Amino acid sequence: MPSDRHLRLLGVALLWLLGGGALLLSTLVPAHTDLLGWTPAFWLLGAPLVVLLALEPSLPRQLLALCRPRRRMVRSAVWH
Repeated sequence: MPSDRHLRLLGVALLWLLGGGALLLSTLVPAHTDLLGWTPAFWLLGAPLVVLLALEPSLPRQLLALCRPRRRMVRSAVWH
């Protein structure tokens, strides 16, 4: 079981990612500027993704398993 501290860090990283994504999608903060380059996009999306992957390395595999449709076991009929 993950500790309380681990869960808090995971929650903070997820909120950071969602907040950064909202800022970029609302165009309040540009993803790329002439002065900073791609730095805003990295700190709003890249850095929290790195933190999430460091805390939960199996997260991408779990998300892919949720997205894949479940295959039903089809029993083949035996014809005589």
